[in-house]
Amino acid sequence: MMKRITALLFALIMVLSLAACGKGKPDAETGAEKNQETSNEDNTKKENDTKEPVKAEEPSDKKEPVTIKFSWWGGDTRHDATLNAIKKFEETYDWITVEPQYGAWSGWEESMATAFATGTAPDVNQINWNWITSFSSDGKAFKDLKQYSDTIQLDNFGQSFLDQCTLAGKLQAIPVSLTGRIFYWNKTTFDKAGISTPTTLEELYAAGETFKTKLGDDYYPIALGEYDRMILMVYYLESVYGKAWVEDNQMQYTKEEIQKGLEFIQSLEDRHVTPSIQTILGDGAESLDKNPKWMEGKYAGIFEWDSSASKFMSALNEGQEFIVGQYLPDMGKYQGGYAKVSLAFAISETTEHPEEAAMLINFLVNEDAGVEIMASERGIPLSKNGLKVCLDKGLLDPTVAEANGKVLSWVQFPLDPKFESAELKSSDGIYYDAMAGLSYGDYTIEEAADVLIDGINGVLAK
Repeated sequence: MMKRITALLFALIMVLSLAACGKGKPDAETGAEKNQETSNEDNTKKENDTKEPVKAEEPSDKKEPVTIKFSWWGGDTRHDATLNAIKKFEETYDWITVEPQYGAWSGWEESMATAFATGTAPDVNQINWNWITSFSSDGKAFKDLKQYSDTIQLDNFGQSFLDQCTLAGKLQAIPVSLTGRIFYWNKTTFDKAGISTPTTLEELYAAGETFKTKLGDDYYPIALGEYDRMILMVYYLESVYGKAWVEDNQMQYTKEEIQKGLEFIQSLEDRHVTPSIQTILGDGAESLDKNPKWMEGKYAGIFEWDSSASKFMSALNEGQEFIVGQYLPDMGKYQGGYAKVSLAFAISETTEHPEEAAMLINFLVNEDAGVEIMASERGIPLSKNGLKVCLDKGLLDPTVAEANGKVLSWVQFPLDPKFESAELKSSDGIYYDAMAGLSYGDYTIEEAADVLIDGINGVLAK
C-alpha cells in the first residue's frame, strides 16, 4: 500500500514538473530575448552607477580673464581714491584685473614719453592735455575713442570739451575736468604773523616783509618752483598787456615785455615773498606737498592747479587751516590766466584689450559707483552724470569746488598746447633753465629772456 502511495506522489511531482517546464513553451524564444534585455538593463544600470555625474555646460557668456594696466600720477589722496575705485571695478567686472602703476609727478612725464615712444605704455593712461600733441600728433599713440562709443558714454561730455582732445581726426582721450592756477594760503601762518591773507599784489609784497621780521627768515608767504614761476609770469603779463602768451603758433610778447615779466618774478624773491630756487631744492623734498616747510606752515602759500589742492591740504600738519585765495586785481587791468583740460584718460594704441580699457574709463568718469569713489580727486567732473552724482551726494571737495569756480569765472585767455611741451616744462627744460638760472644769478634778466624766447620759438617751429 505504501509503495502505491509513494508511486502516485512521484507521478504527481513529475506531472507538475513537466507542466512547469512546458509553460510558455511556444514563446520560449521571446522569453529568452526578454531575459537578455533584463540582463542588459541590469548591466547598464551597474555601469551608470559607476560613472561620474554629468556636469552642466558652462554659460555661453562666461568671460575669459583679462588683465589691463592703468597708470597715473598724483598725491596720496588721489592714489588712495583710485586704488579704491579699481577694487570696486574689479568687483563689478570680476573677469578683469587691473594692475596699477602710479607715483609722484617728478620724472613721470619723462618715463611715460619713453613708454609711448617704445610702445610699452600701459593700457589705460592718465595724461596731461598737451600729451596728445606731444606724443600723438599723428594719432599713432592713442586709440580713437569714438570707436568705443558703445562702451564710453560720450554724450556725457560737451562737444567742445571732446574737441580739445581730438587731433589727427581721432578722439584720443576723454577729458576729466577743467583746471587753472590760483592762490592758496595757510591762514594759520598768516594769523601767526598778525595779518590777513593777501588779496592784492601790494599786500603780498607787504606780507614778505612781515614774515621776515615777525616770524623769521625761514618763513615765506608763498613757495614758487621753476614751473610755478613761469605760469605766474604768464598770468602777470596777460594781466598787464591783455594778450595771450602764444596764439596761432606765434609768440605774442616782445623781449622787452618778457623782461618785465621776469623782473616781476625776481621782485618776489628780492622782497622775501618766495624763497630762492636754491633754498627750495635744499629742503630735499621730491615735491612741495612733501616739503616739511610746507607741512609746518613755514611756506604759507602756493600757486597751484585747482585740481591739485587736496594733496597740499592733506599734507599739512594738524591744526593748519588751508583756504582758497583770489586773483590779485592790481597785477594789471586785464584778467590774466587760462583754463585747460586738467587731466584726461587715453587708451594706448598697443593695448590688446581696448574694450576692457574703455570699460575702466567709463567706470571712473560716468558710472555712479566709480564717480562716488573718485569724486573731485581729479577736479570737478566734466561728465554730466559724474557731476550730477557728486552734487546729489555732496561729494565735491568744497575747497576744490570753490577754487574751480573762481578760476572759471576769472580767466580769459587760451592756452597753447605746446606751452606744456616736455622740452619746455620738464625738469631739464627751458622754463627750468631760465627760472633757476635767474634765481641762482647765473643769468641776467636779459639773458633769461633770451633763453625763453629762443627755446619757445624752437618748439613752436617744430
